[in-house]
Parts: sequence; C-alpha cells; structure tokens
Amino acid sequence: MKDRLKGVYSVLPTPFNSAEEIDIESLKRVIDLYIHAGVNGLTASGVTSETARLNDAERMHMIDTVMAHVNKRVPVVIGTSTEGLHTCVALSKKAKESGAAAVMISPPRMLKLNSDAVIKHFRSVADAIDIPIIIQDYPPVSGFTIEPLLLVHIAQEVPAVCAIKLEDPPTPYKIALVLEKAKSLSINIFGGLGGTYLLEELMAGATGTMTGFAIPEILVRVVHLFQSGEKQQAADYFYRNVAIMRFEFQESIGMAIRKEILRRRGAIDIALTRPPGSSLDTSTQKALDSILYWFQQNEPTFHFIK
Repeated sequence: MKDRLKGVYSVLPTPFNSAEEIDIESLKRVIDLYIHAGVNGLTASGVTSETARLNDAERMHMIDTVMAHVNKRVPVVIGTSTEGLHTCVALSKKAKESGAAAVMISPPRMLKLNSDAVIKHFRSVADAIDIPIIIQDYPPVSGFTIEPLLLVHIAQEVPAVCAIKLEDPPTPYKIALVLEKAKSLSINIFGGLGGTYLLEELMAGATGTMTGFAIPEILVRVVHLFQSGEKQQAADYFYRNVAIMRFEFQESIGMAIRKEILRRRGAIDIALTRPPGSSLDTSTQKALDSILYWFQQNEPTFHFIK
C-alpha cells in the first residue's frame, strides 16, 4: 500500500445546495473531475471537506457516497481525526469497512504537546484496526507543533504509519529535517498548503502532495515531470502557474475561492460554504476573474464559466 500513497491526492470539498444541505450530485462531479485530471488518489473527510461543520450522519453519508462513486477507480484516504480516541477508532473502523486505502489522523487536540499521549493515540488506533495510517501534521487542528523527531518516533513505534501529510510551514525545510532524522526508515511524505510549495517540497524529498486545489491537473503535471527526471520543465510549469495556487490558498477565504473555481469549472452548482465560512466579496471576485483570464490565456485547454 505504501507505494500507492504517493503522487497527487486531491482532498474533496463538501458541496452544499442553497439550503446548506450536502449536494450529492455536485460531489460526484467533483470526484469525476479530479479522477479525470489524473490524480493518484482522493482524500475525503479532511479539513478542506468542512468536516467540522458536518454532523455525524452527514459525515457518514459523505463517506458512503464517495466510496460508492469512486468505485475503486483510485485509492481513497479518509480523515478520521477526532478529539477522543474511541470516536477516532470507530470512524477508522467505518473507513476500513467502506474500503478506504488508509486513514488520516491528526494528533488529539491538546493545550500543550504531550509526546507520550500522542504516540499512545496512534498506537491505540493501530492496535484496534488493521489499516495504514497517515499522520496529519497541521498545527491549527492539533493545537501544537510536532517536532520532526517526534514524527519519526511515531512512525518507528507504530508500523501502521506509512505516510505523513506535512502542513506545518516552512514545509520544504521540515520535510528535509524529517527525512534526515528518519535515516533508514522508509516513509512517504505529502506536502500540502494548496500546492503553493509543491516544487520545493518535491526537491526536499516529498513523494507527492495532498491538497484540495481546484485545478489538480497542474499538480499532476508538476509531479509527473519532476519524478520523470524533467526537473527544469517541472519548475518552469510550476512557477508559471503558482500564482493561481497562491491566490486560492488565502487564509479565511480560501475555501470560498476554491469552491467558486470548482463552480466555474462546472463541477458544483453553488459556491457555498457553511457558516461561519466566508463568501467572496466583489473585490475578490474581480481579482479571481483576472487571474482565471490570465490562466486560460496561458492554458487554453481549461475552460471556465462565469
């Protein structure tokens, strides 16, 4: 399984209709768009999925829908992070029953880092269920920064851990530190942060990226070129298109921008985020118009509706 946990894994959003209910048909179109883009896999029930704004029944319904519609076309990673161990185990069991390739788990949220408690959390999940685990290193979720040595220690102590999704900037620097301390330990590392540092993450040793960027074709091409040894071509293509990643990955409004791009790609009907999620103001809409116009002029195979 470890060999399959690399490349580009697109994190699925949760589309909503005007009544703020999950829009299942739009979700299916996003899945098809991402798979058609050539991604190596999908991730469901992540931060980008607005999971914190879903109730338990909605979360389960979304997972069931994703697994049924993907229908084994690509591997699916399911996020099962919760503050409580028992809930995390239950969600992880549900993920395995659904056919997930792996579960992605953030350490339980704490006011202060307790290394022993973090390791125990991952070990307890691994003892309860036989499924590959991806550590999500994202401080806004866990509430603390995980030192590179602790990430390596978790992977050493818990053999089920096969990858890390590293989203603690500066990500290229931390990726290099983790791999340096891992020594002979073989572990895959996904970058994130909207793909904004993808090339530098690959240069540091990342084996791919896991992010919800709305135009994953760009990420797929960069990773393919880089891993094929065409590193200068990868750099040229990445730096030519990184502006749209940077624009999408804006704090507090990034999800709204991402959904608007997906709407303009014809994948979702309404670019709605659940409260307290932001909506786009007129200025941001105009800026998006400008950057998408520039992008389409340079990449004419892409089309956007207004």
